[in-house]
Amino acid sequence: MIVISVLALAFYLLAIIASLHLLLSAKPVGQVSLFACVGLALTAHGMAVGSEVLATHSGQNLSMLNVASLVSLIISCFMTCVTRRFNGWILLPVVYSFSALLLAASALIPGRYITHLEAHPQLLLHIGLALMAYSVLMIACLFALQLACLDRQLKSRKISHLPAMPPLMTVEKRLFQLISAGLLLLTLSIASGLFFLEDMFAQGKSHKAILSILAWCVYALLLWGHHTRGWRGRKVIMLSLIGSFILTLAYFGSRFVKEVLLS
Repeated sequence: MIVISVLALAFYLLAIIASLHLLLSAKPVGQVSLFACVGLALTAHGMAVGSEVLATHSGQNLSMLNVASLVSLIISCFMTCVTRRFNGWILLPVVYSFSALLLAASALIPGRYITHLEAHPQLLLHIGLALMAYSVLMIACLFALQLACLDRQLKSRKISHLPAMPPLMTVEKRLFQLISAGLLLLTLSIASGLFFLEDMFAQGKSHKAILSILAWCVYALLLWGHHTRGWRGRKVIMLSLIGSFILTLAYFGSRFVKEVLLS
């Protein structure tokens, strides 16, 4: 499936170029070309990830890079679908670049972490909810970074003249919408783990549950502070970044140590 991965990378490169051209253009031209390239890139990416995950007949290979590549695919699909509504054109080059890098890493750096989801369908539900929650909250992290950039420009009176740059209030509104949706998915993910997984707090796995719950507390605090105390600006941005960092540690921290540092 190296050929499919190379095709996906080529279409991602074209999509990055098209998104940059659209971002810098004063008129919204080139959207058809952009979405055509993205559609082909996402299709090839999905085929490549699917072949990597299902490469073995004795289960599914959910190595760290395969999971990371799958998450980047989900994020790219989501951002492509909501870009017009969320005015997220400026984030597309970043999203597609990360997808291309993670796809290349997954194809070039072998890894094995075999699971048997066919024997545990409830585990598939838990993993699916966890990946969706993580993807949505990572998109929220990107919006938080964009909000920080806009806030800094406003305070320094150096306003960007990019035609596709959205208003600060719009970015903030979308940020809270994404965090609310992500928190709901994270709640369902944690609840499914508590309900379906008997060894969720077993030795060697408890850190994932504890960090996930801690991240849930951070996001819940953020939304509570916003709705009851009117928190905005830097406090919201910092809590969003802290929550995404904790969640990344929960999902990939130990796997990175085992599969990369100790391999």
